[in-house]
Amino acid sequence: MTKRSANRKDAARAGERPGERTRSDKQAAEDARAYRARFLPVNREDMRERGWDECDFVYVSGDAYVDHSSFGAAIICRLLEANHYKVGIIAQPDWRDPESVAALGRPCLGFLVSSGNMDSMVNHYTVAKKRRHSDAFSPGGEGGLRPDHAVVVYSNLIRRVFKDVPIIIGGIEASLRRLAHYDYWSDSLKRSILLDSNADLVSYGMGEHSIVEIADALNSGLSVSDLTFIDGTVFRTRSLEHVYDYELLPAYSAMRANPRAYAESFAIQYANSDHVTGKRLVEPYGEHEFVVQNPPAAPLSTAELDAVYRLPFVRAAHPDYDAAGGVPAIKEVKFSLASNRGCFGECAFCALTFHQGRVVQVRSHASLVAEAEEMTHDADFKGYIHDVGGPTANFRAPACRKQVDHGACRGRRCLAPEPCKKLIADHSDYIRLLRELREVPGVKKVFVRSGIRFDYVMLDEKHGREFVRELAEHHVSGQLRVAPEHVSHGVLSCMGKPDHAIYERFVSLFEEENARAGKKQFIVPYLMSSHPGSTMKEAVELAEFVRDMGFNPEQVSDFYPTPGSLATVMYFTGLDPRTMEPVYVPKNPHEKALQRALIQYRDPKNRDLVREALHRAGREDLIGFDAKCLVRPEGTRGGAPSKGKGTPKKKAAPKGDARRSGSSGGALSRKGKSSRSTGGRGKPARQSGGKDEARRSPGSKSGDPHPGGGKGKVPHSRTGGVNRKESPGEGQRGRGTKRKG
Repeated sequence: MTKRSANRKDAARAGERPGERTRSDKQAAEDARAYRARFLPVNREDMRERGWDECDFVYVSGDAYVDHSSFGAAIICRLLEANHYKVGIIAQPDWRDPESVAALGRPCLGFLVSSGNMDSMVNHYTVAKKRRHSDAFSPGGEGGLRPDHAVVVYSNLIRRVFKDVPIIIGGIEASLRRLAHYDYWSDSLKRSILLDSNADLVSYGMGEHSIVEIADALNSGLSVSDLTFIDGTVFRTRSLEHVYDYELLPAYSAMRANPRAYAESFAIQYANSDHVTGKRLVEPYGEHEFVVQNPPAAPLSTAELDAVYRLPFVRAAHPDYDAAGGVPAIKEVKFSLASNRGCFGECAFCALTFHQGRVVQVRSHASLVAEAEEMTHDADFKGYIHDVGGPTANFRAPACRKQVDHGACRGRRCLAPEPCKKLIADHSDYIRLLRELREVPGVKKVFVRSGIRFDYVMLDEKHGREFVRELAEHHVSGQLRVAPEHVSHGVLSCMGKPDHAIYERFVSLFEEENARAGKKQFIVPYLMSSHPGSTMKEAVELAEFVRDMGFNPEQVSDFYPTPGSLATVMYFTGLDPRTMEPVYVPKNPHEKALQRALIQYRDPKNRDLVREALHRAGREDLIGFDAKCLVRPEGTRGGAPSKGKGTPKKKAAPKGDARRSGSSGGALSRKGKSSRSTGGRGKPARQSGGKDEARRSPGSKSGDPHPGGGKGKVPHSRTGGVNRKESPGEGQRGRGTKRKG
């Protein structure tokens, strides 16, 4: 049978007339071509389809190309397109092949370079510096498609091929490394990334304002060396003759010689991270080389932010990745709404303040409702909006009226250790927004996953309880994840987190509103081990808290020293840059393992580590057989004396036997109540279904009607892995995951 006759036979079986299949195939090809044309060019053929001989800008990214507003590359490229610039994208070029960065030819105005939505080193390595095997930002989740220190490698590769084309670096990796910084992976103080990359400019922070100014200046004929006046940029110079109104930072050589000088430098940088009060900073690298950081760019207004989210994003990964199964990172954010930027929470382990600033910027209700309506037309939408938030979900306005015109206060914090008297805590706008989103036709449920700052809730005397009521009734699916992080006052002070008693009051409020709603939902606390300030004494205190909760976290978040955070400076220098007071830093891998084991004391493989930790802390009273003990003495049969719901049952010991196993469910909390009575303080959770669940980031399953946990799933601590959103977001908290609140 000929191929043509076979096709006719197949068409007949399907009830088609001869030739109809051919027409449908042509239509499918045309549809595919039209769909591809909605994306920005990724090769010369795409450029020819648009009638382009060259691009104005070529964007080189360490991520696969996902045209969605949660991806920094997409925002910057679409914004330039809206300003009438021709932009092409080279995603994940082969850094071993110089020709890979020439795939779109020589750009007319310049190259833009980013590692992607995450720092490439956080993307590649766990906190234990072990290589990750997968990458959510690559096709099919394949690892190894970008180099370590991607911005430096890509930029130097471009410079080899195109000697005189302007190179502008940006994104999270460049932004947080814009001046001298501690590099955890090499355990060394590195120079400004501008010098190591051989780039011309750094666009730091959220770069919408600066990138358009850069493009317009280059397009007007100015040389890139003349672009010394743009806020939100960093440039290099051999002379300070024309640099004015600046503050001189310690020289790089001085910081290498004395870590204290680095702590002092970072304190100055942190104090100048506001767009109103921030000064120009100069970092010397010898007598004839200086790196100059201009003041931060102004935050976007609501109208400007709305305009960004109106850009024509396809809201999908490029079709070139279909054969590989797409790009996993899009699943986390495709049906989520980014409602704000910036954060005045100032957690020490989080670099968001250093990147996005302290002044909260918000989208309008109309903008968010319009995006929700657009979601409902997506064939994959199941009726569930997975998140409405940002760095901190319940921040919907600047901390106070002063910030709007006068910027954030230097040397003062808004929330911790004590809330500022001028702080305005008001959830009324967020409540209205969530109600409007619930009413969008086609939306079944609206979840809040990106984090609640619980101390901010408790400060809102007028609407705080109403917000928690709305949360319990409509926006939680079984579990609400919040981030007390620790229980020790000393550690919380280092973290910039509120006193633990405030967390306890929030838990009580949430339980009351759950009871009112007739629901059984639990608070799952995110906890962190080995943060600066945590000695073995504080680690034991945290373990006792876990004991009283009644469940064992299967994964524990170890502090991850990433660039741009206050806690990373503490880790490197042993000093708190806010006060210059000494801080204890657990650095030894074994000590860190001991602190982590205490939190997971019920795991049989941790028994020896737990005993050692308790001996070191002088807490032998927690080695024994009653309910308050964490582990049995060495040489005795069995594991930890306490067991929560789901722990395999053992035969009951004879009545009165001192060796009987205690139950964590019956363990008394500090308030003398059974830990069975509370959610976040001890409500036993159902056990995990297996290892896959433990590895999954919270609510990561696409299409899960219960994102953020789901009823019956075990509460897990956050992993040290990708996106604390370790999220496809431009922010970076501690380890780089999407962890908020």
